[in-house]
Amino acid sequence: MPTRTFRLGIDVGGTNTDAVLMHGRDILGTNKSFTTSDVTSGVIESVERLLGDTGIPARAVGHVMIGTTQFINAFVQRRDLVQTAIVRASLPRGDGVPPLTAWPEDLLAVIGHHAFEIHGGANYDGSTYADLDERELAEVAETLHQREIGAIAVSTTYAPLRPDIEERMAGFFRAALPSVPVTLSNAVGGLGLIDRENAAVINASLAPLARRVVKGLEDAISALGLDATLYISQNDGTLISTEEAARHPVFTCAAGPTNSIRGAAFLSGLDDAVVIDVGGTTTDVGSVTQGFPKETALPNFIGGVRTNMRMPDVLSVPLGGGTLVDLEQMSLGPASVGHRLKQEALVFGGQTLTATDVAVAAGVADIGDVASVSYLPSEAVAKAMASMASIAEDAVDRIKTSAVPVPAILVGGGHILLPDQLPGIDRIVRPHHAEVANAVGAAIATVSGRVDKLYDTAMIGRDGAVEAARQEAIATAVAAGAHPESVEIIELIELPMTHIRAGTTQIKVRAVGELDLAVDSSPAITA
Repeated sequence: MPTRTFRLGIDVGGTNTDAVLMHGRDILGTNKSFTTSDVTSGVIESVERLLGDTGIPARAVGHVMIGTTQFINAFVQRRDLVQTAIVRASLPRGDGVPPLTAWPEDLLAVIGHHAFEIHGGANYDGSTYADLDERELAEVAETLHQREIGAIAVSTTYAPLRPDIEERMAGFFRAALPSVPVTLSNAVGGLGLIDRENAAVINASLAPLARRVVKGLEDAISALGLDATLYISQNDGTLISTEEAARHPVFTCAAGPTNSIRGAAFLSGLDDAVVIDVGGTTTDVGSVTQGFPKETALPNFIGGVRTNMRMPDVLSVPLGGGTLVDLEQMSLGPASVGHRLKQEALVFGGQTLTATDVAVAAGVADIGDVASVSYLPSEAVAKAMASMASIAEDAVDRIKTSAVPVPAILVGGGHILLPDQLPGIDRIVRPHHAEVANAVGAAIATVSGRVDKLYDTAMIGRDGAVEAARQEAIATAVAAGAHPESVEIIELIELPMTHIRAGTTQIKVRAVGELDLAVDSSPAITA
């Protein structure tokens, strides 16, 4: 086979690290290993086993796509976050709802309540109603320095129309506090101030962790001897660079469910179905429509914080292979042993009863030491299995849009926890390689290119400006690795800058294309 035409899809979950090796649409091998606390060693172990099993040399891999739930898990579990400040330029008008309003108290206890409102801002038409005051910025910067803030988010009213205001704020703070990362709200959210601002704060709080995790992933690829292009999958199922993922980890928060849904559709051949992904910690239920995840039309919540980011319509419930089970009280979770399953589950020699132990006792799974759970009462085990099915049934019922029975694709390493029939489901499909659907979804992800610029429509005309933006977005996608003939425009937004007299329009374009896996001119490599 030609050199460097193989690709690796990797999913780093809270419990398991999955890997799949593909060539074209063919899956050559898979591996599932427990996620390690440092992430890096778990990825190395999983990929080394996979390459060893398939006999494909590392130098034959040209692309590596990684999806990770490390960032969303950290935010939800309130760990590895830094003291984060939000600085909003909105006075004297946009102060009706202060920053960090309605944030969970346990979350504020971790990131701090560092909210500042200063003068500055724009109207809905983009015109300025108040200028930035650099004296206020200097005072805030001094306060942040004294508080040893770890990250900063900046926001302003109608920032997508007037990104220059946030850019000035960010430039000031980067000069005053050069070691502190700054997130601009217009880079991560839509028009709504509060939801956009919330997304910026989430991103900022994760920024230092993102740098460490991305560096760990890059180190893992280097240690494996892979001379391959590394991508990170994001919320909409497309790929971004490691640099972009390090700057904007919030873009990856829903990558796990998105990859799972796309992988499930690919593996099953079904373009319209409910997808039930049973992992080690949670079960994610979503829908695939025409081969792509159904997006939510409502504001979404990340760790209890409302945002307006584009996300798949997914419901997560606390049920997975590591879920704690109490047979006496007949309770399941929500706590989970997570990536410690191999150390703590009964079938692996531990002392904790988990959903995996119950599945083994019920005879639906053959994992670990079956004798270690033989003493569990069969009636209690049956009730626990029925409770798991009930949790999944309720989640499916809440995600469906009609009472008409639909097919369900069951994937994830914990899919053995659920039965072959569920109410409201026409049929259940467990595709081959179901346990690594997330990694498959990452491996088949598309490449995106974005443009967000101001164009002088008075000089080049509206059509000329739109076409220029389209071509630049396409070129950006191709430069990122997309095949030129596969690229298409999937989003185009025009925002007239009416506050600027010379007909200036802000144009945002997103182009998406299949990864270019063209055969290169190097000599062929054989396994």
